[in-house]
Amino acid sequence: MKRHLVIAAAAAAVLAVGTVTAVAVSGSGAGGSAPTAAPAAGNGRQDTEDLREARAARVTAPQAAAAALKAVPGKVSGLDLDQDRPGLVWDVDVLGKDGRWHEITLDARTARVLEQRIDGGNDDDHGQERAALDTARADAAGVARTAAAGHGTVTSVELDDDHRAQAVWEVETITEDGMEHKLLVDPRTGALRTAPTHDAYDDNEGGDD
Repeated sequence: MKRHLVIAAAAAAVLAVGTVTAVAVSGSGAGGSAPTAAPAAGNGRQDTEDLREARAARVTAPQAAAAALKAVPGKVSGLDLDQDRPGLVWDVDVLGKDGRWHEITLDARTARVLEQRIDGGNDDDHGQERAALDTARADAAGVARTAAAGHGTVTSVELDDDHRAQAVWEVETITEDGMEHKLLVDPRTGALRTAPTHDAYDDNEGGDD
């Protein structure tokens, strides 16, 4: 799945020395598609195209996760809102109960499944990701709800294990002013913090897309 890492303060979060303490996962989804206009701390940059996509989507990230799991029961490892050839879609990665990795494309306005296929890649590439999903207390939908509380509309959620000692949920949001923000959530504790304005992960991004 293509990832956009051009990713404020949550109502229950406390900002201290550049970090945000753990935020309890809300039980309610982010209603509607309009981004929350709350100012986000730290790492935002403007993107009018992504703002248009966020406004156009009628399906939220938690709703996309639920629709994908209805099609393929298992655990969601990634969500990405994207303007693709079928139109505006959610690309969802699921580790199915069958032990296989599934890639599901959903219509971002209706949640209808447009495409579904099995990732035929080497499972060794997903070893740490699989282990992180098995031990995670915070799932993709819950992380998206947490991030949406005061941080805007969630456009991407990814369990990243490529450039860190431990896997972490990376969440991208966009606020009504068009500013994008990246948040990091510990999959084991649910602790949420804003990502640095420029970190080593971004340095390794060049040429992936």
